[in-house]
Amino acid sequence: MAAWELSQVFDPWDPAFVADPYPAYAELRARGRVLPYEPTGQWLVPHHADVSALLRDRRLGRTYRHRFTDEDFGRTPPDPAHEPFHVLNDHGMLDLEPPDHTRIRRLVSKAFTPRTVERLRPYVHELADGLAADLVAAGGGDLLTDVAEPLPVAVIAQMLGIPEADRHRLRPWSADICGMYELNPSEETAAKAVRASAEFSDYLRDLIAARRAAPGEDLISGLVAAHDEGDRLTEQEVVSTAALLLNAGHEATVNATVNGWWALFRNPGELAALRADPSLIPSAVEELLRYDTPLQLFERWVLDDIEIGGTTIPRGAEVAMLFGSANHDPEVFTDPGRLDLTRADNPHISFSAGIHYCIGAPLARIELAASMAALLERAPRLAPVAEPERKPNFVIRGLKELKVTTG
Repeated sequence: MAAWELSQVFDPWDPAFVADPYPAYAELRARGRVLPYEPTGQWLVPHHADVSALLRDRRLGRTYRHRFTDEDFGRTPPDPAHEPFHVLNDHGMLDLEPPDHTRIRRLVSKAFTPRTVERLRPYVHELADGLAADLVAAGGGDLLTDVAEPLPVAVIAQMLGIPEADRHRLRPWSADICGMYELNPSEETAAKAVRASAEFSDYLRDLIAARRAAPGEDLISGLVAAHDEGDRLTEQEVVSTAALLLNAGHEATVNATVNGWWALFRNPGELAALRADPSLIPSAVEELLRYDTPLQLFERWVLDDIEIGGTTIPRGAEVAMLFGSANHDPEVFTDPGRLDLTRADNPHISFSAGIHYCIGAPLARIELAASMAALLERAPRLAPVAEPERKPNFVIRGLKELKVTTG
């Protein structure tokens, strides 16, 4: 496929494409296993088998700086004006490779053991029930701001020990920082991310100082103790890890919630079946994560030459793995364009795979299930007021709002 033809099919800046990218994905899969995309200088990977394999392939990495300089790798160093964002982002485990990634993830994993996460279940359900009850008492509202956002923000902030009075600041900071994960972000987007990164970092440093003086049972206190006792974490790693957990700990869950309910509203037969049989909630959560994937694309650097379908991708290149396309691959999912809440075999990759598999996936599943159960029980006549407008973002897929009535 010529570059101009590919750009006609795959255009992540086109609102029509962002509204429904799945037909374009089908065409990409039909065209090949790996496709060069000139506007971003990346190789697009649309098939489930390839995406799944590459996520586990150690010849690729989220960074290359553990092995190469920018010059060695043929890359331009980041703009110095963007330094606050890159310092915050590049010291978090999502953008690190072993051994630093291994060291940090092993420590953080202690907070996300099945036992620890399970202990949060009553708290999550109580929060979800209260939010659903408030929505019903008001006769409806915006499902995004009234339910989808407050629940995961409160849970991850509780785990990390963020005071309640400060929690309203987390979502705006996160939104501005996550703008940099879109393809070819504008300078305005970068400026917002830089400002948010600096403010968030300053806030976390103050909180770390407070926890160092008076430790608690929260995760930040645990990270501080590990840093102070054995110098296993630098202060910047504590800051970046806390920021990553706060951002990743709610961003995907918020979008999965509203994407999921909008999918249910557009598939009334499936919604009716779910209302009739709430035991479908666990499989419904998995299917909704697959059906309208909250993270559509994930990038990796090619550290050593790889071959995909007879095409050699050279060291120094960047691959863009299309999670949304992989989750609609008919080679893996029967009738992938159909929402099927009873789908039993559902190996979606919405939580990634390999060493960067989402550490908070078990908690996200509890939050999504609790929110769904509370709304099904408290608001059995929940319905949309109008068709929502999508955010212009492609990589992080969500809605600007989802106005509903509780009947």
